[in-house]
Amino acid sequence: MSKAKFILKEPNAKVETLIYLIYNYQYKRFKYSTGETINPKFWNKTAQRVKASKQFKEYPEFNSRLDKIENGINNAFRTLLNDGIQPNNTLLKEVLENELSDNLLKPKQVTLFEFIESYIEESKLNKTIGTIKVYKTTFKYLKEYAKKYKPINYENITLEFYNHYLGFLKSTHNLSSNTVGKHIKTIKSFMNEATERGHNKNLEFRNKKFKTIREEADTVYLSIDELEKIEELDLKASPRLERVRDLFLIGCYTGLRFSDFTQINPENIVSDNTVIQIRTQKTGQRVSIPLHRTVRTILKKHKNRLPKSYTNQTMNDYLKEVVSLAGIKELIETTITKGGKIEKKILPKHKLVSTHTARRSFATNLYLAEVPSISIMKITGHKTERSFLQYIRVTQKENADKLLTHPFFN
Repeated sequence: MSKAKFILKEPNAKVETLIYLIYNYQYKRFKYSTGETINPKFWNKTAQRVKASKQFKEYPEFNSRLDKIENGINNAFRTLLNDGIQPNNTLLKEVLENELSDNLLKPKQVTLFEFIESYIEESKLNKTIGTIKVYKTTFKYLKEYAKKYKPINYENITLEFYNHYLGFLKSTHNLSSNTVGKHIKTIKSFMNEATERGHNKNLEFRNKKFKTIREEADTVYLSIDELEKIEELDLKASPRLERVRDLFLIGCYTGLRFSDFTQINPENIVSDNTVIQIRTQKTGQRVSIPLHRTVRTILKKHKNRLPKSYTNQTMNDYLKEVVSLAGIKELIETTITKGGKIEKKILPKHKLVSTHTARRSFATNLYLAEVPSISIMKITGHKTERSFLQYIRVTQKENADKLLTHPFFN
């Protein structure tokens, strides 16, 4: 028996989320974006309609639109059967949209720029500040490109646009390859979301040639010996540097991101002060991390309540001072593709250290200590071993030293 129902894309969201029509027929499942959005607090899951509420006065009209969509899919299914045509998802979608068109129920045509603008506002409630900043910058570049060359809407996001836009970002803004890749990835995210909500039908952005470019960054990690040098520094004369050092070491021995290791509080210390348990801000994952000796020492020093952090940028500036005082000044050659040209620099190691070096150091040091990759990934959140191995920083010599202990070489 065929049956229609409506479900929310994200039923636990705190902001408006998309409503899907689900139609089960002949042991098949048809899923269709209604183009309608609603805050879950106004949704009656049992009735699959909007609740009667003074806060949402337009609920009768809203529910009427859902009724027409439900009638539309039922009519579409019957029409196909009556015409002797075996229903499938493609045909159902086509006939349904004809039904809705006759009822003037086509979703309001929202332009790509209108969608991005509203999506950024919506994301402020459930995305990190860093993500919102990337969204805004990507949107700024898109508007700049449209003003300089031609208007942009969904149908313009093609391979031709992709190739031209890469050149625009590299030449006009002199961006590195990884930054360009980040903005392409964001455009694909915008297009995916717009497609999910029924605004876009152009899927050329999913072509494998419409790819997110990336080059391996010259990032560094700090070895256990180097971390011990940092820990042994006497920084009592400089409280700002002592605070930064302590917070950074917490990151180095927990693998947490800056946004997480700066938010640890007494409630996160569990199992008789042997484990940190925290839900990460970026992914929402709950992770459990054994307390390293250094972490226990620092937590005891601050009575399990870490000092307030500086901003990430300020932390990075002060951190370079701390690492320099520890005598970590090895010269490192770096290369970066910027504006389409390869730039090489030789910099002392301490200038390449940032708060994110803590997380990379954690992963690399555990890997070199023969901790199984899968155990490390449980903490870092990497989904595949391939992505994890790209993340850690192990030199050819360190890899050879690690293999020396393997039975194959003995």
